[in-house]
Amino acid sequence: MFRRAFILRIAKQLLLLTFLLLGACSPQTGNSTNQLVKTEVKKVVVAKPVVEEDLWRYITNRSTLKAPSQKQLYWHIDWFKKHPDYLTRITKRANPYLYLVVQEVEKAGLPLEIALLPIVESAYYPFSYSHGTASGLWQFIPSTGKLYGLKDSWWYDGRRDVLASTKAAVKYLKNLNKLFKGDWLLAIAAYNSGPGRVQRAIRDNKKQGKPTDFWHLKLPNETKGYVPRLLAVTELIKHPEKYSQTITPVKNSPVLESIQLSTQFDLALISDWSAVELEDLYSLNPGLKRWATPTEGVYTLLLPSKNMKYFKQSMLDNPNRARLRWVRYQVKQGDSLSVIAKKYTTTINQISSVNQLRNNLIKAGDYLIVPVAQKGSKAYSSSESEREKNRLNSNKPGHKVIHSVQKGDSLWLIARKYQVSINNIIKWNHIKRSEPLKLGKKLVLWQSSLSTYKDLSSVTKLGIDIDRKVSYRVKRGDNLSTIAAKFGVSVVQIKQWNGLDNKPLQPGQRLTIMVNVINSKMK
Repeated sequence: MFRRAFILRIAKQLLLLTFLLLGACSPQTGNSTNQLVKTEVKKVVVAKPVVEEDLWRYITNRSTLKAPSQKQLYWHIDWFKKHPDYLTRITKRANPYLYLVVQEVEKAGLPLEIALLPIVESAYYPFSYSHGTASGLWQFIPSTGKLYGLKDSWWYDGRRDVLASTKAAVKYLKNLNKLFKGDWLLAIAAYNSGPGRVQRAIRDNKKQGKPTDFWHLKLPNETKGYVPRLLAVTELIKHPEKYSQTITPVKNSPVLESIQLSTQFDLALISDWSAVELEDLYSLNPGLKRWATPTEGVYTLLLPSKNMKYFKQSMLDNPNRARLRWVRYQVKQGDSLSVIAKKYTTTINQISSVNQLRNNLIKAGDYLIVPVAQKGSKAYSSSESEREKNRLNSNKPGHKVIHSVQKGDSLWLIARKYQVSINNIIKWNHIKRSEPLKLGKKLVLWQSSLSTYKDLSSVTKLGIDIDRKVSYRVKRGDNLSTIAAKFGVSVVQIKQWNGLDNKPLQPGQRLTIMVNVINSKMK
């Protein structure tokens, strides 16, 4: 009993002490005694930022690049108003790529309008190819593409690869912005015409005491219109109803996923494992030229998010299945590695590598392992070879001519023979100005009309000179091949015109070049 009473007494004292402590902590009013006061805690609601569901809105609502006034944009906006279907088609075409492009642009801290630049460059068409040998969404020329790590091989062209070219373009634009001290309009202008030209224009204006912003520089007409066109596109997409434009919405969510492939894959197998049509595979991965992924290095494949899980599961289910099909080929009399490679649409290097050949010498009776496509060539309808066949069989307004390249041919000679421009030959056939023409290669040419050809023939009969002599000063690093490619003539012709032997050219040396006035854009 005593123990129980003791425990109760201690409990009462502790309870009293607790009340005293609480009273001491409570707020006091006037001379009133300490009281327990209830404290009401209010929840602070943080408003979530509104993220637009349409990716076009997301871009334009965060646009920062401006023109001094709408006057600078008037001509471009007016052009789009006269062609209301143009932006509709482009915004629809951009659907698979836009989210990926925006992610890369935003991640690098560039103005979001940069994601609209492929509209100006290529109409968001990754297979786009210009007469200046620029290719892909971002229209990289070979030299700049190589500088920014875009590989070009028999199997693959990084300039057309959507992810790789976007990363390269973002890096290039970031470097240009740094070069022009944070001026994005100058950086964008330099992306079009080259940084050297913009720097020269700035120096000229400084000497004359003129402003050095984009709007006051003396630049080529194409560049003068390039920046305003981008700003006009931004304005049109931001306010489509104001300018009678219809913009195809793009969901602000991922469309594509990437996976890295460390071995070469037949595209037909990827198609089977992912449930993506072969033609769609080429559209999502336009850097692929042939029937398989590249042989060297790791290749990043893009697939729709919903299909990626099928592909990954198929890889897990088939760990030992060959990614390519191979044949055992017995070398015949007269065979060479180039002949065999052409027969099976592969490369000499790949055959050499697989068979561990020390050189290109093979003899009749030997056996080689050669990779072959799982399906016929027509199944890979968007491969480079099939697209070339489509170009040769295409129909356009005018008279079509198929020219087979012969010994001594040059772009200049072919252009003169058929009275077409060199730039058009390059564009029609997706060839590089700097590379020599291969004997036997078929070129498709489109003459505007037969009558035009006859008229020009009659002009030459009258003795009117349609060739112009151009004086060219040799620059450091020049050689006859690069100069010939620049003017679309042959090395032999330059030697003949200038009485040259095989001595190397000297910087400052003057050369005479004959340029066709009708076909040339030179002034």
